[in-house]
Amino acid sequence: MAAEPDILDELRRLRARIPQLTGSLAASVDGLVLAHDTPGVEPESVAALTAAALGVAVRMADVTGQGDLRELLVRGVHGYVATYAAGSTAVLTLLAQDRVNVGRLHLEGRRAGARIGELVDAEATARAPGRSSVKLAKPPARTGAVRTRTPRAPRTTSTDARTTTES
Repeated sequence: MAAEPDILDELRRLRARIPQLTGSLAASVDGLVLAHDTPGVEPESVAALTAAALGVAVRMADVTGQGDLRELLVRGVHGYVATYAAGSTAVLTLLAQDRVNVGRLHLEGRRAGARIGELVDAEATARAPGRSSVKLAKPPARTGAVRTRTPRAPRTTSTDARTTTES
């Protein structure tokens, strides 16, 4: 992949901007490593697990009516794993210590994901001018009832309203 040095450069710059990052990885949505900066972590395993988690997260966002997936955040005892969309065919996964500023992680992760997405999409366009290198399947047409959200009941503002903690 011709964009690999540029992607790796973006991953290294990201690590310089967020000192609490312990690793970063760009992968295809299929789980193939595009570039990585993950010392002490097996990049192929992380890419494969990212693809699996992405599949579940996309389904969860769809089933709950939340729209297209933008990011996925997992918090463990020792830190965070954050995955961001990077164009139409790639994802960016960041590994961070538990003391990272999560707002900064999101800000920088989204920016880097957008930049990496531009690089990957530009290469796909250059490889096959006029065509996308990956065909994205359209979701099947839905039949039956249309999903709608149930409106919430109005809140009670009466002073006589009791809570479960009152006797």
